[in-house]
Amino acid sequence: MGKLTALKVRSLKEPGRYSDGDGLLLELNRKGSGRWLLRIQSGGRRRDIGLGSLNSVSLADAREAAFEMRRKIAQGIDPVAERKKQQLVIPTFRKAAKAVHEEHQKAWKNGKHQKQWLATLETYAFPRIGGLRVDQIDGPQIRDVLAPIWLTKPETARRVRQRITTILDWACAKGFRETEAPSRSISRGLPRQPKKDRHFAAMAYADVPAFLADLRKRETISRLALEALILTAARSGEIRGATWSEIDLKARLWTLPAERMKMGRAHIVPLSPQAASVFERALNHRVEASDLVFPGQAPKKPLSDMTLLKFLRDRNLSVTVHGFRSAFRDWVAEQTDYPGEVAEAALAHVVANKVEAAYRRTDFLDKRRELMRAWGQHCFPDSGYP
Repeated sequence: MGKLTALKVRSLKEPGRYSDGDGLLLELNRKGSGRWLLRIQSGGRRRDIGLGSLNSVSLADAREAAFEMRRKIAQGIDPVAERKKQQLVIPTFRKAAKAVHEEHQKAWKNGKHQKQWLATLETYAFPRIGGLRVDQIDGPQIRDVLAPIWLTKPETARRVRQRITTILDWACAKGFRETEAPSRSISRGLPRQPKKDRHFAAMAYADVPAFLADLRKRETISRLALEALILTAARSGEIRGATWSEIDLKARLWTLPAERMKMGRAHIVPLSPQAASVFERALNHRVEASDLVFPGQAPKKPLSDMTLLKFLRDRNLSVTVHGFRSAFRDWVAEQTDYPGEVAEAALAHVVANKVEAAYRRTDFLDKRRELMRAWGQHCFPDSGYP
């Protein structure tokens, strides 16, 4: 039998806490106003769980709620966590995907990647699981999303799997589902993809001089950008996003800030005479409204990646823009005596060996200056530059 009665509860006037027994308390603020609490010991600490206000919960209802709470605790259920879970509005996979995209896109440097991230999910995942709550999605359902494209579009399928996994892991971290994405069950339910050479198709370094001679027959922003890419061995995004504030023609240096680099580290590119001349010629095309060295049709937006690729496709060349970096690397290995680490530094690659990376304190700038000069001479053997 409890210590309180309905009559006594109505007659209480003094603010304070009044015990009914077994941890049930009435916390009175003033006559007729207060709240019910259940005091328990859980996990070695005391907890007070609210059971409702005195105005809306009677003594009998408070006792029943307290009994139910104690029963759940005895079964190992955390009633507070369960209550919070019930209050959560669990999103559908489509809504969760858009939330993840909104959170993550600020950290993505590649605008094309930002657009493709949601586009692939809209094409392949949303039709099957877009309307399901994230806590309802399991391994077999993800497997059914991937199966139709797993062998026919393996690269796309892997990207879709990675993006689904990211969304479900996010949902787990937010408390919307109990577990992260079931990666093992997904992999086991799909056939092995055939191995494929994933190297970028590269032009032989011996053919680069003739290609550049053809490129120089006309002068446009896109041709200048492609020439600069080849002479600096830079990535497409680094060239297309180059700004005049990064270029020091007097010192013949191009300094890329960390936020523009794939590996998130600032990178200095020494400009050979041939490379510097490209930037000098680009000055003739400079637009006052933009700091971009190679602006697109909209002055404040860079050239698209396809603009650089178009020149190769128009000549039926089965090579990629990125492949010129491979041509440079092959030339260093086969035609020079420069160490591999100097070539890797020129390509802005991160040292794979963590111990070596921790002790290396140089970016080989002086050696790279001479290396890029030699590459410029290889690219334009009859240019007259020293």
